[in-house]
Amino acid sequence: MSSTVALMLAAWAVEVAVGWPDRLYGWIRHPVVWLGSLIDALEGRLNRATLSNVTRYALGAVTTLLTVGVAAGAGILVAAALPPSLAGFAVLAVLSSSLLASRSLHQHVAAVAKPLIDDDTARARLAVSRIVGRDPALLDEAGIARASLESLAENASDGVVAPLFWGAVLGLPGLAGYKAINTLDSMIGHRNDRFEAFGGFAARLDDLANLLPARLTALLFAAAAGRRARDVLAVVHRDASSHRSPNAGWPESALAGVLAVRLSGPRRYGDTISEEPWLNGEAPDPSADDIVRGLRCYRRALAIAAATLTLVGMMAAAIVAGSTQ
Repeated sequence: MSSTVALMLAAWAVEVAVGWPDRLYGWIRHPVVWLGSLIDALEGRLNRATLSNVTRYALGAVTTLLTVGVAAGAGILVAAALPPSLAGFAVLAVLSSSLLASRSLHQHVAAVAKPLIDDDTARARLAVSRIVGRDPALLDEAGIARASLESLAENASDGVVAPLFWGAVLGLPGLAGYKAINTLDSMIGHRNDRFEAFGGFAARLDDLANLLPARLTALLFAAAAGRRARDVLAVVHRDASSHRSPNAGWPESALAGVLAVRLSGPRRYGDTISEEPWLNGEAPDPSADDIVRGLRCYRRALAIAAATLTLVGMMAAAIVAGSTQ
């Protein structure tokens, strides 16, 4: 099997089994926290309101390229420093597992479903506030369910499929580099006065890095729908491009099609109302039970992804073996 694919499968197995333990987090924190500290330091020094937008964009590009370079370079150094043995591979798998988020995503979305099923809207709002940026105080049951399912769909792409994709292609350096891009986008890739110029390059780079993974995630959700896959793909074909993001609309419209509910639509961020179009808009609003169904679909999609990744790795290894004979 291809070494990079084998590494991603091993890392994923570790992440699903144990995640990133709280004790380890308390001891050395987390690689994303380290990246966040670097981004914060650079942004605080370079993103000055007195500079022109052109200068701020250029400095944001420098910040982005430096952060991605540090992350990918660290991946190269770590991979080179470890011995080419089973022990070295195991250490590499554990380190790589910290950059995947399938387990934590499931836990965070499930934490919304339970109180919502129990009609504890206050706890459900608190839980959903940990995974979305919109104001949870204004969300009713349908709004909470929509927000959690949209987060599940988008983060299935950004937090699982995309890092696995780039890790399978480029190993730990690719995985670390992608995680840096995604962290940059979440921290500075916002359309507001402070970040629109400085974070513009990071946002566009994130769009590019997620172009293929977002579409692969939509296909995985469709495959998880079984016999209804064609109906799901019809929803994706019709609605994905209407989303403000060039990528998020793909997994979100796919999950909306799988569950036969509507997602997206108008939402509030602070004092601003964002008039987003509906995805699968003719369907009803989701409920708490649909979050549970969404998590079931997510698990099936990831099982299909694991099987596909294994098959790809075996095919790549066979091609390499055939070329050396």
